[in-house]
Amino acid sequence: MSRVFEGFRALGLFTGPVPHVVRVHRRHQQAYVLTAVGPRLHSYSVNKLAIVSISNALPEDISCLAANRMLAFAAYGSKIATIARGKEVVHTYDGHSGEVHLLLPLGDHLVSVDRDNILVVWDVQTEEEYLRLEPDPQVFGISAVMHPSTYMNKVLLGSRQGPLQLWNLKTGKLLFTFKGWASEVTCLQQAPAVDVVGVGLQSGSVFLHNIKVDETLMKFHQDWGPVTCISFRTDGPAVMATGSSLGHIALWDLHDRKLLAQMRDTHAAAVAGATFIHNEPLLLTTAGDNAIKVWVFESAGGSPRLLRERCGHSAPPTSIRHHGQDGFNILSAGQDGTLQSFSVVHDRFNKSLGRGSINKKKSKKKGLKLDTMKLPPICAFASETARQSDWDGIVSCHRGFVSVSTWSFLRGSMGSHRLEPEGMKRDRTDPTTATAVTVSPCGNFAIIGLSSGHVNVYNLQSGLPRGSFGSPTGNATTLPRPRVSPRIGRAHGGPVRAVALDLLGQMAVSVGGDLALRVWGFKSRALLHETLLPAAPGGAILHRDSGLLAVWCDDLSVLVFDVEIKKIVRVLNGHGAQITDATFSPDGRWLLTASMDRSVRTWDLPSGCLVDVLAVSSPVVSLSMSPTGDYLATALSDHLGIYLWSNRSMYTHVSLRPLPADYEPKTEALPGGASHGGDVAVREDEVFGDDGGDEAMVSEFHSPEQLSESLVTLSSVPESRWKNLLSLDVIRKRNKPKEPPRAPEKAPFFLPTTPGLTPAFCAPAIADSQAATKVVQLGHLNPKSEFSRSLEEAWESNDFSGPLRELSSLAPGTVESELRALGPAWGGSPVLLAAFLRSALHGLRSRGNFQLLQAQLALFLKLHLRELSEHEEVVGELAQVSAAHEDTWAEVQHLMLHTLCVLGYTRSALF
Repeated sequence: MSRVFEGFRALGLFTGPVPHVVRVHRRHQQAYVLTAVGPRLHSYSVNKLAIVSISNALPEDISCLAANRMLAFAAYGSKIATIARGKEVVHTYDGHSGEVHLLLPLGDHLVSVDRDNILVVWDVQTEEEYLRLEPDPQVFGISAVMHPSTYMNKVLLGSRQGPLQLWNLKTGKLLFTFKGWASEVTCLQQAPAVDVVGVGLQSGSVFLHNIKVDETLMKFHQDWGPVTCISFRTDGPAVMATGSSLGHIALWDLHDRKLLAQMRDTHAAAVAGATFIHNEPLLLTTAGDNAIKVWVFESAGGSPRLLRERCGHSAPPTSIRHHGQDGFNILSAGQDGTLQSFSVVHDRFNKSLGRGSINKKKSKKKGLKLDTMKLPPICAFASETARQSDWDGIVSCHRGFVSVSTWSFLRGSMGSHRLEPEGMKRDRTDPTTATAVTVSPCGNFAIIGLSSGHVNVYNLQSGLPRGSFGSPTGNATTLPRPRVSPRIGRAHGGPVRAVALDLLGQMAVSVGGDLALRVWGFKSRALLHETLLPAAPGGAILHRDSGLLAVWCDDLSVLVFDVEIKKIVRVLNGHGAQITDATFSPDGRWLLTASMDRSVRTWDLPSGCLVDVLAVSSPVVSLSMSPTGDYLATALSDHLGIYLWSNRSMYTHVSLRPLPADYEPKTEALPGGASHGGDVAVREDEVFGDDGGDEAMVSEFHSPEQLSESLVTLSSVPESRWKNLLSLDVIRKRNKPKEPPRAPEKAPFFLPTTPGLTPAFCAPAIADSQAATKVVQLGHLNPKSEFSRSLEEAWESNDFSGPLRELSSLAPGTVESELRALGPAWGGSPVLLAAFLRSALHGLRSRGNFQLLQAQLALFLKLHLRELSEHEEVVGELAQVSAAHEDTWAEVQHLMLHTLCVLGYTRSALF
């Protein structure tokens, strides 16, 4: 297990090949889409495609999804999980022997079908089996399931053989068998009309069938292969959408019974699901290409346009790098040929820079969507932010191409320049390709290494060449053992594996397949130094601030070369397979290397020791450390997303010791996604809530008042309620009027009220004429308050939580009056004084409302200190309070002084 890195979140994962589920929240009139991403369930709001929630990871990848009004159901392997609030699993159903591939919620029950052709009906709450059906898979292999609208307790089953069956699940009886159309049923969908069902077949045909009279109403056919999904528009126009395995969608006019429009290349994979949003002109589509798209129909008879989308790579990334010094954006090049930017802050800042084109203007003019104009995937790229607002700041090499393309990060598109050697523009038979690239720190120049050994320099503003390294004018002959290629103009005798430029733009470094590492003067293009490598290099990366160049070789070693002193300063060995990439920490102290042995190794360069190993389930093909050092981004060979790992050393002390050579780490689980509350219109628990009942299904969490008895809890009342308790006499003196108040001409009518924050009227006592007396009773002049009576009751019952809670709700002036009234001179008694001290002792031991209780206790001692010493029965209670106060304050004071000491040392220490 890694001691430095901990899984944080995944970027660029939105959906998978599992069909989505759309749910409409009745109260908020919001539509939400649920998608399966590996073992997790993602919830998005359709209006912005903002992430609402991400469920906890299930033991296996999700194979199918379903949802009802309150809960979501996800099948993984032979088990089914019920997910509440879009996060936690509340029920698990285990009764299938094969993989579950069909789910259908039906009231308080759930219908599931596995690959062994077993249908099980579950009770959602008790997790018990209600019904089990086992049809013969050779006669009726279940391939689709749906609940016809208004058909109580009935389901319609489609088969691989073609026929359909209508079953009553309450009685477990077969009601009717439909003949079918001699082709496998791939999907069933209820039409807006009752009794009409849309049936999609493996042959590409779509039938609208009336199951009440067993009559086919319409027939359509698409030439793109099997029908993967069906959806009907419900906002007015009679339109049906059907998906195909080629990524196309067909729109059918049900009124005229003809093809309305074709949406070609909607997705790069088979359309997993297409759903018309209820009563809206919106069509939501998902596919296995990791894209969610929302299309809007602006006219009744036209094709829709793309309204919004969330998309990532449809093929695994090949190279990732952080863009900018804030570490917020990560550039990623994938095997699908696209260059994309993913934000670590929020998904709404993601942008796709598109796919490279051989002739951007011609391709855009003709609107070609075929691969004839597209460039192959990017094999290497570099970026700089210095001049990105003026011209292109990203340069990329494409697999098998000699020309290098430029990109603009701000515009989010491919640039207008194609950097290519002059001689090779005319000779298209030359097999030379671009293999390495870097951008100068100033953002003005790009250095490109070719497979022929050339290293050329281009100006990014104009796209014109600005010389090359290895020309005869250089001073290569002054070196003792020059290894310059015999061909004029070459910097290396083999393919260039890496190029780099130092922080000041004075020295350029090139690493070639001829086992040579060469340092060049950038302005003079002269060879300054040459070092022979022990094995063929695979790549290199330069840390510009420290001038350290890491070169990984085919002998599984990593060489650290100091560009300033021009020497190899470290040789690191330990990987068991080919090294794929490397990156430095921002301070240059750590070097992180990735290998095909599925590990990321962290090397401490000052000591030259291995200090940490991060093992994952798949080989890491590329990695990049954030410029701020807080996150490590990794791209895996068979995963579509980018996985972020948080650096523990940024927020806690991590003790790193050298690891032995035979250290075997434990494999870390890949992190999941993260939800953002900024764009969420409702709470996450409301996505699966509704106006009606079923509150028992989802319980609400309430935070306790006291998290732990060993912790001191501060009161949540405002400071004005306790901070000025000891200064009330000063406040009264300051607020004393300068002139005496004037009596009103006519006295107003007053009603007697009780003291407190909430005044209440008290009815005067009715005097009994027979019991009337002229003797003055002091008890009537000083009646006991509610607080005094609660203290007396607590003294008898030994439960002092009530008086403290009541005192905390009073205003500062009322608190002083209540505490003053406890003394014998004001109508109180020594018992009330002892009772208050006992309640204070209870509060100190419980450690709740700490600062409020301290202020109340200080005011009590200020008012009754002399009276406390005169009564022996109160002195014992006072001694216990003093001891409890000393114990509690000593612990709090120790922690506060420790914190202040550490902060003072941090502020004054010199690093």
